[in-house]
Amino acid sequence: MLKYILFFFTLSLATIPTYAQQDDQLPQKEFTYGINFNTNGGLIGGGVIKSSRYLQNNWFKFWALEVVEVKHPKENRSYSASTGNSFIYGKANYLFVLRPEIGREYVFFRKAPEAGVQVNGFFSAGPSIGLLAPYYIVYDYTDYSRGPNAVADYRVEAYNPAIHTDFENRIRGSAAFFTGLGESKIRPGLHVRGGVNFEYGRYREDVTGVEVGFVLETFAKEMVIIPQADNSQFFPSFYLTLYYGRRK
Repeated sequence: MLKYILFFFTLSLATIPTYAQQDDQLPQKEFTYGINFNTNGGLIGGGVIKSSRYLQNNWFKFWALEVVEVKHPKENRSYSASTGNSFIYGKANYLFVLRPEIGREYVFFRKAPEAGVQVNGFFSAGPSIGLLAPYYIVYDYTDYSRGPNAVADYRVEAYNPAIHTDFENRIRGSAAFFTGLGESKIRPGLHVRGGVNFEYGRYREDVTGVEVGFVLETFAKEMVIIPQADNSQFFPSFYLTLYYGRRK
């Protein structure tokens, strides 16, 4: 993921046109939303909304809210021998993080009204609200020693490797994604963010672009995702966000 972010960053800088800087008035308000890809997430890391307001001298202030899932680097997907459904062996908890933040953004290169690229640099900070939600699986307790008289006994339970030992034959897969979310434990933390965004919107009122940057995040306690592996309370990551929105 990191090498793709760096490649896109370099390519975008190379495509900034020389006429991008101009003296026309910057928009007063912007609202954008997007999807996030990061080095601590899966295929799609999460989503974000952001609202910006112009201050002066190319400076904007903004607030944003990002929701992501943070995965353990040793998460490996396994498959049930009986059903073919997937599960994460050894996983005890999901980690979802809500990141409200405020920040400042500076316009380095202004975009022409209907062409070119606008380049902004930004920094922000805010609390991190970690939600440790138990990871549930479907486990097969059927007594197969009874032969044809065996009654199927499948139970949805929080995964515990000490109890659910027969992962090859008895684990039938993960439970529904949001199972156990109501049992989440809240873990407070803090984060800071910095990066650059490139806006390619063709029309003045449209906002379309990509943002690349880094997040440094820490929590008050160790976040146990896989008990048998090393866990941490510190989560640095690089990310890329594709966003769209409107301005006025």
